[in-house]
Amino acid sequence: MTPPHIDSYYAASANPSPSHPQLAGDVDADVCVIGGGIAGCSTALHLAERGYRVALIESKRIAWGASGRSGGQAIVGFASGQQKLIDQLGFDDARKLWDVSVEALSLLKDRVARHAIDCDLHWGQMHVAIKQRQRDVLLAEKEELERKYGYSHLRFVERDALQSLLTTQRYCAGLYDSGSAHLHPLNYTLGLAAAAQAAGVSIFENTTALEIIKADPATVRCATGRVRARFVAVCCNAYIDGLAPELQSRIMPVGTYIVATAPLGEARMTGLMRENIAITDINFVLDYFRRSADHRLLFGGRVSYSGLDAFDTKSATRKRMVKVFPQLADVPIEYAWGGYVDITMNRAPDFGRIAPNVYYLQGFSGHGIALTGIAGKLVADSICGQSERFDLFAKIQHRKFPGGSLLRTPALVLAMLWYRMRDWL
Repeated sequence: MTPPHIDSYYAASANPSPSHPQLAGDVDADVCVIGGGIAGCSTALHLAERGYRVALIESKRIAWGASGRSGGQAIVGFASGQQKLIDQLGFDDARKLWDVSVEALSLLKDRVARHAIDCDLHWGQMHVAIKQRQRDVLLAEKEELERKYGYSHLRFVERDALQSLLTTQRYCAGLYDSGSAHLHPLNYTLGLAAAAQAAGVSIFENTTALEIIKADPATVRCATGRVRARFVAVCCNAYIDGLAPELQSRIMPVGTYIVATAPLGEARMTGLMRENIAITDINFVLDYFRRSADHRLLFGGRVSYSGLDAFDTKSATRKRMVKVFPQLADVPIEYAWGGYVDITMNRAPDFGRIAPNVYYLQGFSGHGIALTGIAGKLVADSICGQSERFDLFAKIQHRKFPGGSLLRTPALVLAMLWYRMRDWL
């Protein structure tokens, strides 16, 4: 039986979508895509549109993981920032990667329009500063992105103007980006899956990949059958679950949590947030929030690097929300949920091959809504013989998390304590 989506606001407001069969027996395809999130659905869609026979297998159901649970912010750039990319690849190649991230937003807009995906897409996102030093960081970022990258969608917002947008005293400045967006991530992913199926993709849910036999053609072995394919694309991210140990050691699943208030009504909601934009602070352990279509506040943050939720998620996240908006102290929380996002050591995306015909996409580090979509296009381009941009991402060097399978999580928890302390200063 195909498992349901977790109990979340997104699941409660999801568009109707079909269940897909479990793989039964052997299937031949040009490409086998493993993972039914945005990356997998995008990869499958782009390939099917080019005439490839594609089989997509998902261990649970479409958008069961991060793609159906996330904060829903589609943000330009990378979690690593540009300087880490410059240090590794030089400015010219780092600029090419930046341009890909800009193109990712255009691709998202095009996909939503072309396939009539009802996903509550709205444009506008703002990073906000809590402290003066963070204000200086945002101002420097604006100047750099405009001067070096020609990015013209930014507006710096000082305290007084910011408080006319957000009814809170918590922030001292903001960097408004009209080129970034936010949406209902579950409905977006379900829409991509529907478009992929309409293009000819065979989708199998409740079908766990147990082994990738690297050959030409490759074979993906599952409990209920096999998929033989010329190419394989591994798009499992934080839910890779031992399928490819050489990949799993390079990412860390990090728990993040979101709550949804009861509906506030349009007047009260716009009283808190005048514009329908997404907000993210720039603490290392950050808060983010946005409006829903039915005038709730969706508020997330409070990561868990231990992989364990030792606290009352609903209560802890609510406290952070009330710290931003004390006027919501009387408002009940109707939904609280969490999930894992995959991060890399350097927070840069990790794309590459584990065999000449076996591709992988992972390590989006919280910037997955837009980047996963274009990552699928890059895989499709490479399979079609246009590998330049995919190979540029593959040049980014990544390290394994220290400590091995037993000690890497405790080691990361200790390291993150330093960053948490820095947020408090």
